[in-house]
Amino acid sequence: MAPRVLVSDKLSPTAVQIFKDRGVEVDYLPDLGKDKEKLLEVIGQYDGLAIRSATKVTEKLINAATKLKVIGRAGIGVDNVDIPAASRKGIIVMNTPFGNSITTAEHAVAMIFALARQIPEANASTHAGKWEKNRFMGVEITGKTLGVIGCGNIGSIVATRGVGLKMHVIAFDPFLSDKRAEELGVDKVELDELFARADFITLHTPLTDKTRNIIDAAAIAKMKNGVRIINCARGGLIVEADLVAALKSGKVAGAGIDVFEVEPAENNELFGMENVVATPHLGASTAEAQENVALQVAEQMADYLIKGAVSNAINMPSITAEEAPRLKPFVKLAEVLGAFVGQVTEDPIKEVEILFDGSTATMNTRALISAALAGLIRPQVSDVNMVSAPIMVKERGIIVAEVKRDKSGVFDGYIKLTVTTEHMTRSIAGTCFSDGKPRFIQIKGINLDAEVGQHMLYTTNADAPGIIGLLGTVCGENGVNIANFQLGRNRPGGDAIALLYLDAPFPEKVLEQVKAHKSIDSAKRLQFDVNAM
Repeated sequence: MAPRVLVSDKLSPTAVQIFKDRGVEVDYLPDLGKDKEKLLEVIGQYDGLAIRSATKVTEKLINAATKLKVIGRAGIGVDNVDIPAASRKGIIVMNTPFGNSITTAEHAVAMIFALARQIPEANASTHAGKWEKNRFMGVEITGKTLGVIGCGNIGSIVATRGVGLKMHVIAFDPFLSDKRAEELGVDKVELDELFARADFITLHTPLTDKTRNIIDAAAIAKMKNGVRIINCARGGLIVEADLVAALKSGKVAGAGIDVFEVEPAENNELFGMENVVATPHLGASTAEAQENVALQVAEQMADYLIKGAVSNAINMPSITAEEAPRLKPFVKLAEVLGAFVGQVTEDPIKEVEILFDGSTATMNTRALISAALAGLIRPQVSDVNMVSAPIMVKERGIIVAEVKRDKSGVFDGYIKLTVTTEHMTRSIAGTCFSDGKPRFIQIKGINLDAEVGQHMLYTTNADAPGIIGLLGTVCGENGVNIANFQLGRNRPGGDAIALLYLDAPFPEKVLEQVKAHKSIDSAKRLQFDVNAM
């Protein structure tokens, strides 16, 4: 059955056609995003939801979206999506961070010119026939210092444009490396230094707990007299009341504001001020950008729903369409290893170490880690997946460590999962052969070669004669058919394990009989989703 996507905001018809061409059923209802109740009523029918900014994806909506696998935001901002709620439900949230980068950057640069030369006010005055040439005394931008807060996709474009305009560009971004700053031709500075030195300050950072109200009265007090501030990023980065006060006092000479704390901004105290250039969130509003982000989100969502490729996800590691076929068997392997340990471990897990050996160390290990964690906690949380697992593991205080190393054995590559509890450490390793199916190659330090079965019984014991006979007798007496079995030991008379492959789930009453026998140290019944392998 083909996956089904709802487009609840206005998107390019070309994007809708992309869904259809890729084999995805699509319902184009561009006004539905504004109707919260109707959207809530129908969302349970869809595997994907494509939106812009009008649709508000709340926790209530997410809880009603019982089939939803992916939310695609045509644009960079995802303020209208409850990402933690989506992650807990295992829903991937994608955006298109590059489709409107140039357009938004150009709007910020336009704001710099508009403020420097008072173009909007001069335009209105001239249209009114006043010819107030002496009223509009501007400033040159050549030689001025441009402070860029946030030097990612958009901020870096603004920075290079500033350099091209012969401005001295300084940038604050905790993730900006010295090498990248040198490539852009900017000076990397701390935030307070940027405030103190900049003639123009432009914001290009997402809205987070750390960046919310990054420009308030205290920050403005550190700035030059006559500074000009531009915000084409996100409403909420500036305390608007503090900006109004600074504009009135002259501390801030002008502000170019494209985004507001409350949108649509139909009544705002910044409106009507002569030294404010205000636009209605036009940063991404060019024909090219609208088309680009619409096409990109359709391609990304279709690739995920059809091929399993993950691009530009906010809450999950990306998996390219090219690597998805190679990675898929090892994703399943990682999940199976996690599921094995999760089913045999009863004590609370304190630490998890995931070792990638040989070829697996060169793969997308973030995706493999997510898969392993999903398998690990699925026995306790049945609806967990690769999106929600890392969050749930973190919430439980489990420490996760990753280790990579070059090929160290007979296998081209394998994954080893080790968990530590208060009382023990348990490990399991596995690999994928040419058939793409996962196999166990080491359990409890004991080497073996074992397929993964849907229904299995795992036992540990001291190596001694008669264990297989014992298990066979107990199963035979209770009508349990053994399809196959694998044995392993670390040395004669040492630790031994047995894996029994069964036709059906091992009955609880029979499991108790096995556990009660003095020769068996432990016994666990296991189940794996072999249909997904």
